[in-house]
This record gives sequence, C-alpha cells and structure tokens, in this order.
Amino acid sequence: MQAFLKGATVQSIRPQKDKASAGPSTEKKAKAIPWVEKYRPKCVDEVAFQEEVVAVLKKSLQGADLPNLLFYGPPGTGKTSTILAAARELYGPGLFRQRVLELNASDERGIQLTVAGTRTDGKPCPPFKIIILDEADSMTAPAQAALRRTMEKESRTTRFCLICNYISRIIEPLTSRCSKFRFKPLASQIQEERLLDICDKENLKYTKESIAALVRVSEGDLRKAITFLQSATRLHVNKEITERAVVEIAGIVPPKMIDNLLQLCFKGTFEKLEVAVRDMVDEGYAATQILSQLHESIIEGDLNDKQKSVITEKMAVVDKCLSDGADEYLQMLSLCSVIMQQASQSN
Repeated sequence: MQAFLKGATVQSIRPQKDKASAGPSTEKKAKAIPWVEKYRPKCVDEVAFQEEVVAVLKKSLQGADLPNLLFYGPPGTGKTSTILAAARELYGPGLFRQRVLELNASDERGIQLTVAGTRTDGKPCPPFKIIILDEADSMTAPAQAALRRTMEKESRTTRFCLICNYISRIIEPLTSRCSKFRFKPLASQIQEERLLDICDKENLKYTKESIAALVRVSEGDLRKAITFLQSATRLHVNKEITERAVVEIAGIVPPKMIDNLLQLCFKGTFEKLEVAVRDMVDEGYAATQILSQLHESIIEGDLNDKQKSVITEKMAVVDKCLSDGADEYLQMLSLCSVIMQQASQSN
C-alpha cells in the first residue's frame, strides 16, 4: 500500500514491472487469464441485475464525486466488479492503477494518502483516491473503529468502499458514514444470458442441460458459475460440456445417492445407514454439500411441519459443528439418526 499511496513511487515502480512482464510470455499469460477476470464488467452499464446501485453510481459519476460506499450481499453478485468499473470510468485507464487500491481486510499495512495526476483524455479527474476494502465483515470491532477515524481524517483525499457479505457485522459508526447498497442474488435468466455469451465468445460446445445445471449449482453466484464453466472446459477439451461434467466439477452429490440415504433413514436399519454414510464421506463428498442437499429434500418431502422443524434444527447444529472442524462422518450420522427417528413417528 505504501507504494500505491506515494504517487512518485508508484510511477517509478510500475514501468519497470511492465517492462519486465513485456516479452514473449505476455501472450501466453493473456490466454491463461481466469474467465472471471476476463469477462469482468468494464463499465457500470455492464453490471448485471443491480439496477438501483447502477443508477445511483451513474449519478455520482456524472458529478465526478463519490461518497464512502458500503456494498453488501451474497458472494458473486458483482460487488467488487461494480466499484472497479466505476473507478475505471472516474479515472480512465491511465490513472486507474495509481488512484485505486484493492485490499483484503486481512492486510495490515499503514495508510498515508496523497493525490496527484491528471487524465490523459482531458476529462475531469476527481481529487481523491479510492480504497476498496474487501471482506470488511471479517475485521474485528477495534479495527473497524480505527478505520472510522481514518475515514474521517482522510475524507478530503480518499473515498473508501467497504465490501462484505453480512452488514450486521459492520459497526454502526462505519455504516452511518457510508452510502449502503444491497446486491441481490442474480436471477437465473441473467446468469444464463451471461454464461451463453461466454460460451459463444469462447466457441464452446454445450447442452441446454449443462447451462441449466451451472445456474442451479451456483445458487445466484455468477462467479462460481463462470469458474465451473471454465473448469469443465479445461477438463473436457474440444468436447461438449454436459450436465454430468458440471455436476462432477461442482462436487454435487448425485440425487440417487441422496434419495437412497433418505430411504434408509425412512425404512432401513441403523447398520445399513452407518455403511451408507461412511461410503458417502469416503467417496470425498463434502459434508456441507450433503447437508445442503438433504435440507432441500427434507423441506420438499412429506414430513409434517413439526418433524421438519426438529430435523432442520439439528441441521443447524451440525452445520455449526462442521464449521468448527468436527468429524464429518459422526456429524452426518447423528443427523441421519434424527431423520430416522422422526420418520419412524410417521409410520
């Protein structure tokens, strides 16, 4: 951050880096770029399904001014892409690297801010820099309190954009100093359009079922969907991308395995249930993924509301234990035991 914040240092370092990177390997690096970065929106108008945020930002861009911002919402909905696109429009390609710094909340580097430079295209350039602080909800309360003071002290030369998944984890003195924008999970149609556009640009062979599977397993996270698409393409070079390929890459448990597990819970013996759970875990399926799919099946199943309530409460306990590093096999077996117990009351 120190190099970024001192304009002269940045200008002296960047050209050397560019010269070092220039050469025969430049073309290869361009080809290996992740599609998430390759197809990241280059301007605010390209941001998908966040009309309210885009409308407000465009107003701010017209006046070449921004307040401190707080973007929150599920992952993969365009929070980071939106502020980067807005910054590109504010500063242009020439000053973007000098005026914008993207940090993770785990970074522990000092902040010293100066502003200098003009746009080469003659457009007005805002007299401030932008610091993007990702995963701000992982900061401790004392760190957030310190950031509040920094925001006040450097308000003349700096704008902060805080990005988080859970706004409830940001202290009120910080949220009150920012314009807050909630990013919605992307609609299935929006995701499908973006994925089809990428498929066309990359000349991919695909099936309708594979695109539907990508939308389904990503659960509104476009970044995840694009990553799965690229992984499937690398795994099946010059072949058609199928639904099966997507399911395998996403680590989804085959629906038949989930159905068989539930059938054992409803009508089988505990000994057979133990074997089934052990086999599922040994095959490498993530316990959190099994838990998620079991949750969907239980909610859509024929158990009554009371039984579903007991089971989902147990699921919440298991989810917490798994996040704390508990044994996957034992946790899944305890959950299946509860399902078996509740199912026996229906018989």
